[in-house]
Amino acid sequence: MTVAAVAAAFTRDVDAGLARVEAIVADARRRGADLVVLPDASLGGYLASFAVGEGTVDPPPALDVDGPELARVAAAARDLVVCLGVCEADGGHRYNSAVCLDGSGVLGVHRKVHLPPADREVYAPGDAFSPCDTPVGRLGLLVDHDKTFPEAARTLAGRGALLVACLCAWPASTSVRATRVDLDPQARLFDLYDRARAAENQVVWVAANQCGQHGQLRFLGRSKVVGPGGQTLARTGAKAGMAVATLDVAEEVERARRTLHHLDERRPETYLDAEGTGP
Repeated sequence: MTVAAVAAAFTRDVDAGLARVEAIVADARRRGADLVVLPDASLGGYLASFAVGEGTVDPPPALDVDGPELARVAAAARDLVVCLGVCEADGGHRYNSAVCLDGSGVLGVHRKVHLPPADREVYAPGDAFSPCDTPVGRLGLLVDHDKTFPEAARTLAGRGALLVACLCAWPASTSVRATRVDLDPQARLFDLYDRARAAENQVVWVAANQCGQHGQLRFLGRSKVVGPGGQTLARTGAKAGMAVATLDVAEEVERARRTLHHLDERRPETYLDAEGTGP
């Protein structure tokens, strides 16, 4: 199958975002993609600043997962599986969510579990890591900061996900000004987490990130497809683009796990438990 990881810029303008998503999905279809992963906050944009305090955060518009915006994306997707990020409305709460869908409708939703301080001003945390079954296989969803925590990806892999789509709005460092993107400490972590999570879980990892400037944040791009050995199969630069790779996911994962099968080799009785204590 062919996987496309997208780097693109999105703002508060939901209509403009929808038009951009439709154009990207059409381009991915021309390239033969079966799975298209777009960044976090594809509709409505992410935060404009990491400043914390009442009145400092401009929240994105909250959308209903069953609303007309995602129905329009589903219509554009048709036979493709598309993952994109939204600010999800549910009752009185907002969630930073990744949605997986195709022409039949929504296949799965993941609400970002791990919230950095500025996110807590806007979003409620999710509370689960649950893969979804899709036409391209069992797929896990993560959002942005979730990938910092090994337990998140490991839970998805342990529940049968061979593919993990990680949707990001990951900015350059706000405290260290690097002369080149590859010297930026946040760029280094962004790439390190992608490759490490793929290799330690022996899964195919698809990371899509925003690019460009939004408020005080400059997003890094660097979207990529990573194989189960931690090898980068395709990637974008810092600007808008699409990383495209064609592979047999099940075969690649089986080959990676043939000699060393990390999930089977675990010793959970020796690890910390959910309360942070252990044997």
